[in-house]
Amino acid sequence: MMSLPVLPTISTFFIVLSAILVAIGWVLVSQRKIEAHKKTMIAAAISALIFFIIYASRTIFIGNTAFGGPDDIKIYYTVFLIFHIVLATTGAVFGIVTIVLGFKNNIARHRKIGPITSIIWFFVAITGVAVYLLLYVFYSGGETTSVIKAIIGG
Repeated sequence: MMSLPVLPTISTFFIVLSAILVAIGWVLVSQRKIEAHKKTMIAAAISALIFFIIYASRTIFIGNTAFGGPDDIKIYYTVFLIFHIVLATTGAVFGIVTIVLGFKNNIARHRKIGPITSIIWFFVAITGVAVYLLLYVFYSGGETTSVIKAIIGG
């Protein structure tokens, strides 16, 4: 039986949960259920933040796991990972801007940027799950090295 790593599995769960909550929030706002939309989108943001805290903590203290699959597809994985990272960073910035616009009651701009943010976030979640599957399910993960070990050695 395959053993999945605990922290990456939990963090992936939270990014998927955030995307599901964004989808629910989208439905709620289309039904004019504004208060339910606000609560759901706050829950989505909290879920994404939990993902980020777990991911950043693991990266700093435990490390990132190298791709453990075949060498002939490593370049494709690396390009895909870079795409995911750029998309996730873009999605996070869009998410923060969208939330701030909502809290400031700048509804016109919030309505314009919200759907774009949501679509970006769906792709972040999908590509994040793909990275997780490639690192831990389809192939065994490679070496894991922490930032701290890389800096201080040992």
